[in-house]
Amino acid sequence: MRGITVLRLRLRSLFQRDRVDRELDEELQYHLEREMEERVNAGMDPGEARRVVRLMSAGVVQRKEECRDMRGVNVFDNVMQDTRFAVRQLRKALVFTCAAILTLALGIGASVAIFAFVDAALIRPLPYREPSRLVGVYETVKLFPRSNLSYQDYLDWKKLNTVFTSLAVYQGGGVQLATPSGVERAPGARVSDDFFRTLGVAPIMGRDFRPGEDLPAAPRTVLLSYSAWQRRYGGASDVLGRTISINDNPTLIVGVLPADFHFAPVGSPEFWTTLHPSANGCDARRSCHGLYGVARLNDGTSLETAMANVKAIAAQLEQQYPDSNRGQGATVAALSDVIVGTVRPILLVLLGGAGLLLVIATVNVAGLILVRSESRRREVAVRRALGASAWRVVAQFVTEGVLLVGLGTVAGVLLAVWAMQLLTALVPANLMAGMPYLQSLGLNARVLAFAAGVAVLATALFAVTPILHLSLSRTQSGLTEGSRGTAGNTWRRVGSRLVVFELATAMILLVGAALLGQSLYRLLHVDVGLQADHLAALAVVAPPVKYASNEQQAAFQRRVVNEISTLPGVQSVGVTSTPPLAGGNTTWIRVDGRPYHGEHNEVQYREVSAGYFTTLGARLIRGRPFRADEDASKPAVVIINQAMARQYFPGEDALGKRLLYAPTTTQPAMEIVGIVDDIKEGPLDTVTNPTMYVVFEQDPTNGFVLFARTAQSDDAMLPTLTAAIHQIDPDVSTFFGSTMTRTINTSPAAYLRRSSASLVGGFAAVAWLLGVIGFYGVVAYSVSQRTREIGVRMALGAERRTVHRLILGEAGRLTIVGVLLGLLGSVAAAALMGDVLFGVRSWDVPTLAAVTVVLALSALVASYIPARRAASVNPVEALRAE
Repeated sequence: MRGITVLRLRLRSLFQRDRVDRELDEELQYHLEREMEERVNAGMDPGEARRVVRLMSAGVVQRKEECRDMRGVNVFDNVMQDTRFAVRQLRKALVFTCAAILTLALGIGASVAIFAFVDAALIRPLPYREPSRLVGVYETVKLFPRSNLSYQDYLDWKKLNTVFTSLAVYQGGGVQLATPSGVERAPGARVSDDFFRTLGVAPIMGRDFRPGEDLPAAPRTVLLSYSAWQRRYGGASDVLGRTISINDNPTLIVGVLPADFHFAPVGSPEFWTTLHPSANGCDARRSCHGLYGVARLNDGTSLETAMANVKAIAAQLEQQYPDSNRGQGATVAALSDVIVGTVRPILLVLLGGAGLLLVIATVNVAGLILVRSESRRREVAVRRALGASAWRVVAQFVTEGVLLVGLGTVAGVLLAVWAMQLLTALVPANLMAGMPYLQSLGLNARVLAFAAGVAVLATALFAVTPILHLSLSRTQSGLTEGSRGTAGNTWRRVGSRLVVFELATAMILLVGAALLGQSLYRLLHVDVGLQADHLAALAVVAPPVKYASNEQQAAFQRRVVNEISTLPGVQSVGVTSTPPLAGGNTTWIRVDGRPYHGEHNEVQYREVSAGYFTTLGARLIRGRPFRADEDASKPAVVIINQAMARQYFPGEDALGKRLLYAPTTTQPAMEIVGIVDDIKEGPLDTVTNPTMYVVFEQDPTNGFVLFARTAQSDDAMLPTLTAAIHQIDPDVSTFFGSTMTRTINTSPAAYLRRSSASLVGGFAAVAWLLGVIGFYGVVAYSVSQRTREIGVRMALGAERRTVHRLILGEAGRLTIVGVLLGLLGSVAAAALMGDVLFGVRSWDVPTLAAVTVVLALSALVASYIPARRAASVNPVEALRAE
């Protein structure tokens, strides 16, 4: 009750201040009148009693303040007074205020923006039920540590495992969607019937797939993504029950998925169909791998236990099916690692860079506050001498720190919002499809809490810095010395440490940016084995029902090549089943005539047309290219790359050797007729694997990627290529139109390193600028405070060059210490960046040397200006001014 009463009194004092003050005045006046009456009644002369009471009333104001303190009113008054005084102080020093706010905004904005990306990718829970229990399930082979599964293996794993409550599979890709304007290629995915139940995701409309609905005999059904429902069907509630044509099959729409659902491993599918394995396709062969697994762990089952279980199953299947499963292991990984594993190192590097920029920004502002506090030493001393308590002085500095940080934080958050929008807009569409978790990027409770935490720490730093420096207990020295007596100590103790810290931090960022820049340069200059300029690419898919036979598919490919070749501006045309940089598509081979014991010799596999290598500008090292008349009626031939020649034919001539598909095949042997230079058939930052190329017409498909070498702009030719193919057959769909140059530059490996190099480079440039400015500011301030010392030295005969050496010597010592600390930090930071570096070492000596020279020269140039100013001091005027 007592606490409630006190709280009520304090609230009343805050919100009814005028009334409370009147009551307090009346109460104090009443006590004075009673005192006067008592003295008169005791026999004192009324005039004398009035004089005594008047003397007593001199303490009324003090008593009123004591009453306000007891009621908590003065806390509010003090805050308001400190705030008004802080505003006046900051307005008086407008240059300092603007510089501090801008510096803080840059540091806070960069760190908040990058943290928002980290939050979206690494912190925010996946939109599934109990996502920590979800794992990706893979087979392992020599070429691919996380390889896809075959449908037959999936059925066995589903039956034999003891660690999963459910095991589902999925496969990304696209679908052929019939629309009123013709057949269109749309993003799609095939999944098993329990895929969404495994994830713990339920449709917001309609129903999930039913058990058995993914079997060949079941009716075909599809779930729509929320975006497809809105964009293609206008969000109509009667979309359920509609039948649409997907891949020439009537398919029933049974549900709509939630708006926030995403599954990054397959991009952003609009149509989720069931598997429906075919009786004579890839799904029927245990050796054909095209699916990926996702499973939910049993309660209490660890990742290690699951790993042991799937490895045991893989070993059992290897014994049971030695022809198809020889050498195949198994592994599992947390689904969060599967989804964000490739971007995690990049985001952590960016967060570290933004954090270092934030640190150097706050240190820079702390240095500005330190210098400014030196001029306020006398002000603080006077306030203490007049009775101000230490807490009142502390409160004043805290208030100024809160104002500075508050304005800097608001500006920083606004800058972060703009930066998030800009960075998201710069992500290529093909990469954004694989990072759907960025669609909800923005300010949320965690990001705002991060910004608030940074603001609190910065406020504490900015409040403590001047308090510790001014040494509140040294009031008398402040009154007598003013501000000049301790300038040298300020430089040697606090300012020098800040400068060293800034230089070391700036060096870490500069080295990191330089290494990332070198990585990007070397990645983009990797020999891809082709001439990327003036090379346009377009994916083409013919309706599978209309082009079902090998003869129809081969004829369609020939017609497309012939028609495109006649277009103005087209120099040559070629097609391939899988474009460069795409990876995947492997097969097992053995060399005819050599002993074979069932081992899996896995190589990448491409079907290409006769003009493919000429169109790409690939270098044929030996042998001949494919001929235009080599079709299914001619002997089977193959061209291999140099990596395959080195691995399978070391020290011998591969030409004329014959290859067979393994482990067993009814197809005739293929003669090696050529060896082509290595074309980068996988990501830019991976080793080129052994690859074999077969004639497209000897193993045709209904889909391929068309390449056209153009005499004019390759980008401008893409609409012409699309129109020409649709003239051949309007039911054919085309997609992924791009130039080879753009494909290389926007590949995941290149984009992630480009973005990290650009951002860390920006952070480093700002940190370098802040560091140099901070270095100049501290040296210049120290020189200004040592005017008398320099004047005395010159009056006693010191030459200007001696003064130069004095100032530059001190600056040089600080530079050396900062650079040495920066070198140690740079090597350590670069070692942590190993996952994102390409072709460079963390201790790259030329980079470290170049950054050291740049930073040292910058620091010395920044100190030369105040050193020159010091050397030009007139000793007579300096002594007279003192």
